[in-house]
Amino acid sequence: MASRIVGFEIAADPPPRLDKALARDVPDEAVLSRTRLARLIVAGAVQVDGTVVSDAKARVGEGAQIEIVVEEAEESHIGPEDIALNVVFEDDELIVVNKPAGMVVHPAPGTPSGTLVNALLHHCGEDLSGVGGVKRPGIVHRIDKETSGLLVVAKTDAAHQGLAAQFEAHTVERLYQAICYGVPEASDPRLRGIKGVSFEPGNIMKITTQLARHKTDRQRQAVLFQGGRHAVTRVRVEERFGTPPVAALVACWLETGRTHQIRVHMTHAGHGLIGDPVYGGRRKLPAKALPEATLEMVRSFPRQALHAAVLGFEHPVTGEALRFEAPLAQDMINLLTALRGGVADPAP
Repeated sequence: MASRIVGFEIAADPPPRLDKALARDVPDEAVLSRTRLARLIVAGAVQVDGTVVSDAKARVGEGAQIEIVVEEAEESHIGPEDIALNVVFEDDELIVVNKPAGMVVHPAPGTPSGTLVNALLHHCGEDLSGVGGVKRPGIVHRIDKETSGLLVVAKTDAAHQGLAAQFEAHTVERLYQAICYGVPEASDPRLRGIKGVSFEPGNIMKITTQLARHKTDRQRQAVLFQGGRHAVTRVRVEERFGTPPVAALVACWLETGRTHQIRVHMTHAGHGLIGDPVYGGRRKLPAKALPEATLEMVRSFPRQALHAAVLGFEHPVTGEALRFEAPLAQDMINLLTALRGGVADPAP
């Protein structure tokens, strides 16, 4: 297998550990992440002053000469599959897709094939230069299987590192559209009494909690106020439905991006998403609030009514500001049409 040698010198005042010193001083053009460097140390691919060092905690001094043997990216164990993709943008570094509801992002024990990664491996082919030493797409964020909408994926190590840094810094613009039960208004006194819920100017509901795996159901996330991971969601009502209003189209902004964040937070506020089988429940709406056919459509909606509508970030290589929008999936358009009192188009 072909390989390349990355050589450099440790600068002044190095961190006490080899892995941290390498991460600080490795040339940017080498495109080696901290995780990749740690793996290379363990694999015996790092030499310090001509001696192989495989202990990440080893000390290294100023002026030490480093050589790292980086092998050419190996083929992924995940198989490519000829699955149609809705590509919104693509260049040599990254690809943005509009994922349909029902597609899993990455293979897992319960879903070994038919995923977005399988489709990308086929679509990109030899354009994948390797992420983390493997020819695979770099997944830097995910959306749930039954959520539709925009997702950016890295095709190179450089793009993967740059995008991951932006997601970690919470500088990526992510706006979702959702259809929820009830109307989350600042005028609702009930919401004022829910811990973690507040309102900002413009009738924007802010939900601030910690999130962690549910203690008894490992497939769910739970709201906490101690422990877990910090999570912030903002919600604005876009449209109200019913007489009196019993449902709403809302825009949701993610300040953080935790698993199931919008779904969990909306349920915590008492406004679960229509169709959500895990968090939203199947609420019984007042019989006279909407036509019976619309009520039945709400009751039978087969997935959480959630769509990743806007994705904005800085191109990790060129620095160009990129922003993409994806129209709602047809099933959500049909639901909105019914809620507005019109006639929904048949599902495609």
